[in-house]
Formats: sequence, structure tokens, C-alpha cells
Amino acid sequence: MSIWKEFVKGLWDENPVLVLLLGMCPTLAVTSSAVNGLGMGLATVFVLFGSNVVISLMRSIIPKKIRIPVYIVVIATFVTMVDLAMKAYAPPSLNAALGIFIPLIVVNCIVLGRAEAFASKNGIVSSMADGLGMGIGFTVALVTLGGVREFVSAGSFFEYKVIIPWKTTFMLPSQSPGAFIILGLFLALMNYINTKKAAKEGRTYEPPEGVDCKHCRLCDLGNAEDD
Repeated sequence: MSIWKEFVKGLWDENPVLVLLLGMCPTLAVTSSAVNGLGMGLATVFVLFGSNVVISLMRSIIPKKIRIPVYIVVIATFVTMVDLAMKAYAPPSLNAALGIFIPLIVVNCIVLGRAEAFASKNGIVSSMADGLGMGIGFTVALVTLGGVREFVSAGSFFEYKVIIPWKTTFMLPSQSPGAFIILGLFLALMNYINTKKAAKEGRTYEPPEGVDCKHCRLCDLGNAEDD
């Protein structure tokens, strides 16, 4: 796969939020506004890019038995850098909104997943493209979700009042139930577009390997309990 394809796959075909359904905790928790989504997304881009580079460089010397602790140490280093930088330079309101979710990037399944599934098996240039693409895809999803929630809630975008007469805040989109509803609509639209695109090409849409029903074992577990 070319470097360009490694980069663009994270923007659409394997978008961490809209296709792989990873990082749902920060996705739902911090996207009450576009600014919060952008702040969380950029922090994750930095950690993804940096950890992918370091892990790719070290992949041949990391013992397999302790690879996960090593990955977490590398990721935690970059998270600490982001956390300190944001506390020093980011607006206080953004720091307060993101709160514990910046340190929790250490255990974000997107970051650790790319380290294990890609950076540990590929060269530095491919790992850089993968980390950057996945991070930007994550950021775009968060900003879009946050922007829609903010606009529907208060008629503003990036804290700029788009509809000035809008005086009363619509609470549902800014709360957790609204986040679930709007994200569900995003996922439905994503699946509709992918299905229509596949139909035009004369094929059946297949989700990325590992996220479709063929790789789910919940039904098997239920049948085992019934037996």
C-alpha cells in the first residue's frame, strides 16, 4: 500500500470514530462544542504521530513479551508533553472542558491499537502516514460532531454566534443523550454513503476486517449459555 493510501484510509475508509467505533469515551464526552473537539483531536494527533514514530523505530529491539508496557510508556511520554503544554498555553476554559480526557489518551484504544497493529510492524514513513491520517480522521469526526451539537444547541459554531436571535439553549444536543443520538445519525449516514457507493460499483459493502458480524463472537457466547 502506498504512503498516500496509508494516510487517507484514516480519513474515511477506516475512520476511527465513524467506521472503527474507537475512542467513544472522548468522542461523546468532550464534543459539546467544535472548540473542544478540535482541542482533543489535535492532542491525539500529536500523541498518535509521535508514538507511531518512536515505536516503529524501536520495533526490532522491543521484546514481544513486554511490548504492551513499552508502548504505554512511550505513549504516556507524549501524553505528558501534551498535557503540560496545554496547561501552559491553552485557554483555561479548554483545559477545564477536556480535563481528565487528555491524560486518558494513554489508554485510548486508537493510539494503543495503531501501535500494536501498525507501527510495530511497519517502517517509519508508513507509520508516520498512518498516525497522521488516523489522527486527522479522529479530529475531523470530533470537530464535525462538536460543531453540529453546538449549532443545534445554541446556534453557534466555534463559539461564534451564527444565528444571533437564538437566545434559548436547546439542552438535549449538549448533553450525553444528544451526543448518542447525533453520533448515531452520523453512523447511519456513513453506512448509507458506503453502501450506495459499493452498489454503484457493483459490489456489496464490506466493513473493514474485524468490525463486522463475521468477527463478532457475542452470538456464540449466548448460544453457549443456552446450551
